[in-house]
Amino acid sequence: MIYLGADHRGYDLKEKVKRWLRNKGWEYTDLGNEKLDAEDDYPDFAVKVAKKIKKGDFGILFCGSGVGMDVTANRFKNVRCGLGFTPQQIRIAKRDDNINCLSLPTDYTTEEEARPMIEMMLETNFSETEKYVRRLAKIDKIK
Repeated sequence: MIYLGADHRGYDLKEKVKRWLRNKGWEYTDLGNEKLDAEDDYPDFAVKVAKKIKKGDFGILFCGSGVGMDVTANRFKNVRCGLGFTPQQIRIAKRDDNINCLSLPTDYTTEEEARPMIEMMLETNFSETEKYVRRLAKIDKIK
């Protein structure tokens, strides 16, 4: 399952991505915001998405800089959220760091730029190389 969350600055891109995901046949759940609300707060939606992510699930977060959502999501155990800038960067983030959540900086990302980053996260496999497994295990031990 792909879980989506956006604040007011990410709302428009989230709505466009939903249509694209539907056309691609990818199953998703929209956790808000359900309407454009200039007074909403990004942590509310990052928390909703992060709480849903289990093994095999993905999250996609949308906010102006992407940073607030990224920071919030990474507070949760078993969430490895990456801030997306390019498809190549996201491919490596998935391959080496096994990200399961993507935070898109909507002030700097168009729908056409978002699509290949999302595809990279969803379609790239974690390498399971020993050094990356070891590094992720070290992160998991941080309290």
